Amino acid sequence: MVLRIGHRGAAGYEPENTLLSFQRGLQLQVDLIELDVQVCSTGQVLVIHDAKVDRTTNGTGYIEEKTFRELRSLDAGKGQKIPTLQEVLDLVDRKAKVNIEIKGEGASKQVFDVIEMYVSKRGWLWDDFLVSSFNHYELLEFNRLTSRVKIGAVIAGIPLGYAECAEKLNAYSLHPSKEFINKNLVDDAQRRGLKVFSYTLDEPEDIERIKSLGVDGIFSNFPDRI
Repeated sequence: MVLRIGHRGAAGYEPENTLLSFQRGLQLQVDLIELDVQVCSTGQVLVIHDAKVDRTTNGTGYIEEKTFRELRSLDAGKGQKIPTLQEVLDLVDRKAKVNIEIKGEGASKQVFDVIEMYVSKRGWLWDDFLVSSFNHYELLEFNRLTSRVKIGAVIAGIPLGYAECAEKLNAYSLHPSKEFINKNLVDDAQRRGLKVFSYTLDEPEDIERIKSLGVDGIFSNFPDRI
């Protein structure tokens, strides 16, 4: 069975990375909720994809230069606020597993602290989380903090050695883009014991093509199409 992974919630239906979008993903019964995190100047872990707020809110400027209060005054679409990681986890409430993609450099410690708190005090399991990043140095850093949380190596090309980079990280999964995935990469990853989750697939013909390669999961803004 191919896992249905809600990309930024269900971003084809609701403003991405908002509580509205995550709620829609849960209604569509996704297996995993995928979200992106950045850390603001006052240290809170916020769920937003870009380094700047310009594309997804009515504000401008870099997240790392703004306070939590400043960021919370912005509209992230349909009157939604930029949520904290904790708010999203409270909403998900273990109805799905959560893939936290670290976008901001140096965010590993804050992300780990939130996960640890939800495991120790809120009844979550380490296995409920998957932490991923394009920045494989960030994944190394996260692995230094804990080996109890699964990690996923995100890639945007076909590396020399195929999935070797993910295996060296002791990753659980490899996340290749739809543009750079092929049967050799999928087979190599799975031979190394890795899961393969491909992103971001919205068109039915793309979804069927990637399914035919034998992937383990698909990220989609329309997860009900998988």
